[in-house]
Amino acid sequence: MTALDEKAARINLAAAFRLAARLGMHEAVANHFSLSVSEDGSRFLINPKWRHFSRIRASDLVLVDTTKPVSTITQDLDPTAWAIHGQLHRQHPKAHAALHLHPIYSTTISTLSDPTIYPIDQNTARYFRRMAFDTHYGGMADSEAEGARLASLIKDKTRLMMGNHGVLVVAPTIGEAFDDMYTLERACQLLVTAYSTGKELSILSDEIAEKTARDWEGYTDFSIQHFEELKLILDREEPDYAE
Repeated sequence: MTALDEKAARINLAAAFRLAARLGMHEAVANHFSLSVSEDGSRFLINPKWRHFSRIRASDLVLVDTTKPVSTITQDLDPTAWAIHGQLHRQHPKAHAALHLHPIYSTTISTLSDPTIYPIDQNTARYFRRMAFDTHYGGMADSEAEGARLASLIKDKTRLMMGNHGVLVVAPTIGEAFDDMYTLERACQLLVTAYSTGKELSILSDEIAEKTARDWEGYTDFSIQHFEELKLILDREEPDYAE
């Protein structure tokens, strides 16, 4: 990736942090987003240790080079950032963008004995049979072994429901990943709200749910444009994100 591409990657990733904070999806100064700047995933950008999402600028992002000694990599990172994202980019080099959050509604669903996102509307149907699940929460994910275990669960999926923990989304671009996380949280909000009524869910048929999920998969331009539109708001209201 060229220097110009890295600059663009920094701006896009910084925008994702600012937008996540605006939507209230951040968790104090925890959680991490990463974005590859090499095809093999050996070099990626990630947020520095304990920096609030709402203050992150493009120049603040840490460039990680996994070909270097671990001691030189982790000094500016939260241990969980290295544990999860280091292993994720190693095992899934095509997953250029990786977003890990503890949003209220998605995390609520992750705490249920049945964390399935049932297809009860268009948003929830986006995830029909398209989530990987981790049902063995083992505390803070601050070891390479735990990071490797989590990364291995994704397999051919792009979303991981992390039991009693949160969610992880990967995608080829930051725009696709951000839109997916946005819609995933809205889907879980709708499902939690439906559960709260105490009424029986009206679940879509497998045929309709599958058709809807496939239709979503054809809308990558929609996802990317959603992110670009949100960036235009930042350009006007928080232009320092790109510095």
